Amino acid sequence: MTLRRPDDRAASALRFATELVAWVATPWALASRSWLLAALSVLVLIGLPTLFSTPGDKANVIIAVPGWATILLVLLQLAAAVVSSWLAWPAWAAVPVTLLAAATLVAERRRWRWLVSANRLAD
Repeated sequence: MTLRRPDDRAASALRFATELVAWVATPWALASRSWLLAALSVLVLIGLPTLFSTPGDKANVIIAVPGWATILLVLLQLAAAVVSSWLAWPAWAAVPVTLLAAATLVAERRRWRWLVSANRLAD
């Protein structure tokens, strides 16, 4: 049985919102230590998912990786958003980020099952 990519519009919106937070909070948290680390964090958080993707998950794949690697890249974004928000911002801002990341984890489950399935089929 071949599995089709699940409709993940809600998960995609949550994932993108969490990525945006990671892209802002991580350099913010690192800027007091090193502007170079802050800039490098943005390159890593945006560059890695741009370069590496699983065929069928994105329209344009630059460097193909297995599904588990795509999942690890998402987990990196989620962890960066949560940890950096707690380091850079007050609790009233970090708590919603943590809840957003938790909601993203729940919403991503169907896509992640599809990413690691052996009989994936792109739409």
